[in-house]
Amino acid sequence: MVRLGVGKNMVRAIRFWTDAAGVSVHRADGASFVSFFGSDLLSETGYDPFLEDAKTLWLIHWKIATSVEPLFAWDYLLNSWHRPDFTRGEALQCLAEEASRIGKKLSRVTLENHFTTFLHSYVPTRSKKGEVLEDNLDCPLVELDLIVKVGERTVADSNRRESIYAFRTEEKAEISAELFVYCLDDFWTAQHPNESTLTFRDACVGKGSPGQIFKLPEHAIRQRLENLENDARRSFSFQESAALQRVVRRGEISPRKLLKNIYR
Repeated sequence: MVRLGVGKNMVRAIRFWTDAAGVSVHRADGASFVSFFGSDLLSETGYDPFLEDAKTLWLIHWKIATSVEPLFAWDYLLNSWHRPDFTRGEALQCLAEEASRIGKKLSRVTLENHFTTFLHSYVPTRSKKGEVLEDNLDCPLVELDLIVKVGERTVADSNRRESIYAFRTEEKAEISAELFVYCLDDFWTAQHPNESTLTFRDACVGKGSPGQIFKLPEHAIRQRLENLENDARRSFSFQESAALQRVVRRGEISPRKLLKNIYR
């Protein structure tokens, strides 16, 4: 509180988001310490301490979206929402149904807070006139343009209109091959730690996969995996036949080395 000049609630918020982004680790005894990921990336001698590289923002998005303790709105809307677009009302209804299904007792207000936090992590806040305001201090992840406003529609049984949002499902050249490999390895370790191969489907649409979290089209993932096979330096290879499509590990991989490769 003294060093940063912020209040107790802000300290808790900072701790929450640094934990969620994998920058810090919050132990059971209440102590927090900077992770290897956080130190390598954001220390004074780190790869990108001022968040100047778009790849860093994609990395932070990845870490938040695949957190060990998943954030409810991130987990559902990135992994289980399969329509091309959504409105606030539609998303809130589905979040409420999902919360009920898994036994989460979340009030309407809490659900709205979850959704609003998720949405405005990627969509800039605007004034009534539509200008982006510097005073809003938008989340850095808005620069990713992962979610875009595509129009409006009238709410059923009402004259009220709601904004329509959609995920940007393009190839995203700013997600480099090295960044894709790092996240593929991270996904593999978290979701399939005891498997020596990974199916193409898992990489595309598996929960917490690069395809889902980055909203990449299938052809873009296939191209990226084929490029792994053509580059002997990669830690993976892609094997494809009429009956089989899979990714194979080439050996033990150091996540810190994969992270370093992103910024070479």
